[in-house]
Amino acid sequence: MTAAKKYTILFWVTTGIIFIMEGVIPALTSQTELAKEGIHHLGYPLYFGNALVVFKVLGALVLIIPSIPKRIKEWAYAGFFFDFIFASISHFAVDGMDFQSVFPLFFLAFLMVSYYSYHQLNRV
Repeated sequence: MTAAKKYTILFWVTTGIIFIMEGVIPALTSQTELAKEGIHHLGYPLYFGNALVVFKVLGALVLIIPSIPKRIKEWAYAGFFFDFIFASISHFAVDGMDFQSVFPLFFLAFLMVSYYSYHQLNRV
């Protein structure tokens, strides 16, 4: 397998996971009672959850659409980096060290692999 093919597969698998988890699922579930309860549980106002969903969906689209300029993709990667870090911190501050505190860091790992493979593809 060539390096370009390996990085293409890595990029699309990891970016696809980010797209589904941060773009599709929030868009479909953001107005459910469970989602609203989750935002309230963390101490954030309801409008924060709505704004977060808008930016998540936009960021996911930026990552998945190939024709988006590289500089904008960099901002989307940075935004998701902060989203995952602060989600982990928020859950840790409210609930202590549990699965909800660690779960965003799994997606941070996918994001890092997506970012790395994206740059490797641009280099090849």
